Amino acid sequence: MVDSFDRAQALEQRQRDEALKVQLARFCPTGPSLRHCKDCGQNIPPARQALGGITRCVLCQSAFERRGRR
Repeated sequence: MVDSFDRAQALEQRQRDEALKVQLARFCPTGPSLRHCKDCGQNIPPARQALGGITRCVLCQSAFERRGRR
């Protein structure tokens, strides 16, 4: 027998799955990465370059994302 708690839990799971799907589809860098940050010119570490499509170092990317939220 399905009760209201089971329905609420199923709804919450569907909403969580949908939110994750939206976030994962939101930004997916592709293509080759730059070797140097396009903002500050610092080297981008090889491990970060391996992600593909990386154009900024971590500090500049963080600042860029903060500016975008305003």
